[in-house]
Amino acid sequence: MSDLRRAWAKSKLGLVPEPFMEREEEEELKQEDQAGDQVPELPEHMDDDSSSASSMSSTGTIIPTPSQRLFARPQGVATGRTLEPIPWTTYFERQLYMQPGDAQGVTFHAYLTSPVDNGPLFVMHHGAGSSALSFGVVSSEIRKRLPSAGILAIDCRGHGSTISPDGTELDLRLATLSADLFFMIHSTKEQMGWQQMPSIMLVGHSLGGAVVTDLAFTGKLGTSLLGYAVLDVVEGSAMDALQSMQTYLSTRPSGFASIETAIEWHIRSRTIRSSVSARTSVPALLRQEESAAASRPWRWRTNLAATQPFWEDWFVGLSKKFLGARGGKLLLLAGTDRLDTELTIGQMQGKLGRNFLPLLSAQPQVNTC
Repeated sequence: MSDLRRAWAKSKLGLVPEPFMEREEEEELKQEDQAGDQVPELPEHMDDDSSSASSMSSTGTIIPTPSQRLFARPQGVATGRTLEPIPWTTYFERQLYMQPGDAQGVTFHAYLTSPVDNGPLFVMHHGAGSSALSFGVVSSEIRKRLPSAGILAIDCRGHGSTISPDGTELDLRLATLSADLFFMIHSTKEQMGWQQMPSIMLVGHSLGGAVVTDLAFTGKLGTSLLGYAVLDVVEGSAMDALQSMQTYLSTRPSGFASIETAIEWHIRSRTIRSSVSARTSVPALLRQEESAAASRPWRWRTNLAATQPFWEDWFVGLSKKFLGARGGKLLLLAGTDRLDTELTIGQMQGKLGRNFLPLLSAQPQVNTC
């Protein structure tokens, strides 16, 4: 059975990807290893498949041609079988720390590449359990096509390098995350000394899609907002899939012996299909704990199971807000079969920005958060 058909069957049954590769995939990997340390030359769109197993079911997917180079790797990055982490400086020019006066001591963190002249600013918000570096690879692709564009990729509270004081109660309500994103955008403007806010394109994956949609719907960004893009999430399917989230979390290792081991697990389990993206984003998902078992000291930064009380709040009303907010709209899904009723009607009425494309987020997730 092909990867596409297997993934389609799993998505219809509400199953998550297996924690390890199927036997035929193991055989393919052995054959590659026997061929040498370097990955054989393959068409650009086949070498690093950026589609997640949870996002491959499609009856109307547009397949990009190799000439579009949608999956080309950043220049200067080793492309062999190495598991060496790729530093954030490969994709961004600086990192920022921001601390509002009323955030209970939370220090927010973000990566920035400034826009040039009157270029737009793409503001990227990751999914639950991920980090700003999930947009590292895609940020380089945006800059290749639009060199004047700026990229602001944020770590939301409880994630990445954003710091919360010990003992602080976890607050991941949608309204809180939306307000945090608005603060970080304006704080970036102040820190960088910009005379005026650049034109903004909000981009969010999964949970991030819900956050950027909510901020767009509030109208707080005014005329600075050009539009917003939501990757791989709609209200109906997200609410249905939340029931399997605990099952998915139970399949994850509790820790890893090293960063390289963690990168390898993400690639082998197909949690991340792109090896370059895994090497870029996985290190930010973990931290070394002295109290952890000596064999697996690298543990998850974000306790996804603890976020369960907020899951429903993230996605309720998402479709209505997505259609109702002002600004250009772009919804990227694996196929039109992922649309819920409200979005299907919106598509028929021409309310969506364009036809659907294969998912191009830099680090697709196997979960819906």
